[in-house]
Amino acid sequence: MESNQPLLAGIEAGGTKYVCAVAETPEEPLMETRFPTGSPEETVAQTIAFFREAMENYGPIRAMGIGTFGPADINPRSPGYGGILTTPKEGWAGFNLVNAIREGLDEPVPIAFETDVNAAAIGEAEFGAGKHLRNLCYVTVGTGIGGGFLHDGVPLHGRMHPEIGHMTMPDFDAEFGKNTNVCPFHPSCLEGRACGPAIEARWGAPGDTLGEDHPAWTLEARYLAQGAINLTAAWSPDAILIGGGVLQQYGLIDRIRSEFETLAGGYWSLPPLELYLQTPALDQRAGIVGALALAGRLLQG
Repeated sequence: MESNQPLLAGIEAGGTKYVCAVAETPEEPLMETRFPTGSPEETVAQTIAFFREAMENYGPIRAMGIGTFGPADINPRSPGYGGILTTPKEGWAGFNLVNAIREGLDEPVPIAFETDVNAAAIGEAEFGAGKHLRNLCYVTVGTGIGGGFLHDGVPLHGRMHPEIGHMTMPDFDAEFGKNTNVCPFHPSCLEGRACGPAIEARWGAPGDTLGEDHPAWTLEARYLAQGAINLTAAWSPDAILIGGGVLQQYGLIDRIRSEFETLAGGYWSLPPLELYLQTPALDQRAGIVGALALAGRLLQG
């Protein structure tokens, strides 16, 4: 059923799962699907099939926002804009997602292409815990670890997007008799030590099967708190939101705050840690809401 409101499309292109949706307003999708991230070809085919069905139901798509796992080429002036860069995810390095989506749709649609964490940060800034904050940091901890920064609602980019998952980390593993790092590029970085696959590799079981009193969570909190210390020292945001699948563990955010307080040493003048270190208000929906918000921004000029 067509509407007078422009139809927005969004893709949360995660390393583990894809979420696709259409909406008239970002926080209220009209139609949504999610499926595991497979090869580029099969993943794009499922994505295009969803949007074709959505257009049959709701009319033409006016704009699309994509928040992708990275690293990715998000510079609109780059010849490789829309492509995935040096990811360890098999088959995706060098794949141009924006071009593939454009080729799969029958009509030209303007596409905003951002990192998944920047998209989630935008979702929180417009509809969640980031409202009224000028400097917002969003960190996601799942298959990998990424971070996005917003200043007055606009993502901060340098030569490329921030890659906080690859900040060098101290070896906190040794205290626990472990030495686990799953990053193929660096000997000890935040992603290699603290992403979901690192937890499973270290303890021999997925994080969601480990009880809340398992030592895994003390170690995980220490790594994530060290990351938050580094972000505080480098950028001094108004708040750091930490989301993603790993943060579904009950009590983990409280452990991170406790470790952060110890590591900070009383140096910074900060808001109460319950406000400074938060989980996203939109929870697992921040990414897709943010992707739809990116599409809406395209129509605002």
